[in-house]
Amino acid sequence: MLRALLRAVIVLVLLIAVAAFFLGWWGKGRVQPAEHAGAPVATSGHVNSEKAREVGATVGAKTAEVANRAGEALGEGALTAKIKSKMALDDLVQARAIDVTTTNHVVTLRGTVGSEAERQRAVQLAKETAGVSSVVDKLAVGR
Repeated sequence: MLRALLRAVIVLVLLIAVAAFFLGWWGKGRVQPAEHAGAPVATSGHVNSEKAREVGATVGAKTAEVANRAGEALGEGALTAKIKSKMALDDLVQARAIDVTTTNHVVTLRGTVGSEAERQRAVQLAKETAGVSSVVDKLAVGR
């Protein structure tokens, strides 16, 4: 009972930490205050609509590119969190001794484990996680 409660607390803390990290990154300094909040806005003269379309297309392309990169970063962080959570909930694997990194859906496991069975179980948990294309095993056996 206590072990299950501890596992639930660990998973909850990991999820809150990941969410706080990404929410802090998303909102940090992105919105700038208006210099003249009450000033009226007016336009005069000719607007070059072709130039406006070109600028709009460029802005749209850059926005899509940034959104894709952000999605990939969130996806990799989610994969890493999933694998660490699986390891934390597993009875055989000592998750705190294993470092998990994810790059382009390739998971790398580093650290020291107590036995060959623990190493194989950690690799198995990583491989069977949805979204993982391959696992690089750099775990050392022996404490």
